[in-house]
Amino acid sequence: MTQPAEPTPSAEFIGHVTRAQRTLYAFILSLLCRPEDAEDVLQETNVVLWTKAGEFDASREFLPWALRIAQLQAMAHRKRHAQRRWVFDDTLLASIADQAARQADASGDGRRSALVGCLRKLPDEQRQLVARRYEPGGSVNQLAEQRGVSPKALSESLRRIRRTLLQCIERTLAREAQA
Repeated sequence: MTQPAEPTPSAEFIGHVTRAQRTLYAFILSLLCRPEDAEDVLQETNVVLWTKAGEFDASREFLPWALRIAQLQAMAHRKRHAQRRWVFDDTLLASIADQAARQADASGDGRRSALVGCLRKLPDEQRQLVARRYEPGGSVNQLAEQRGVSPKALSESLRRIRRTLLQCIERTLAREAQA
């Protein structure tokens, strides 16, 4: 009897994994110090992320969750290769990993709160447009038709709004970093 296929991860989850690759690699490399080990552990981490996709809580930040999995994979790798002389002991490795996870979590929280503040600063019409575009099922074509504009014109408006939001977020984070 065959086992049922595991559900395919969502496009959003795949995007999270894709965007996290450089950060995960750098994190793993900082723990293991050898590029070939970091590449192997990154692949192992990706397999675990993929198999645990259904366990990921989308209401939480992806990166701290992924970093924790990478940490566990790095520690397992070290145990499999215990005969090697490692640069860091397991206690220091855990400390580095915990600090990186806290920083990733804090970074995500800061960006999210900056985004919320910047969205509030938008004119009502722009804020509603962004909300309608990014709600489930919100498509550019559908919104353009409802507003009586071309999809290209609506896309350009959204691009300008996103640029405005990005600039606002960057200014907000820069002010917070100076404080």
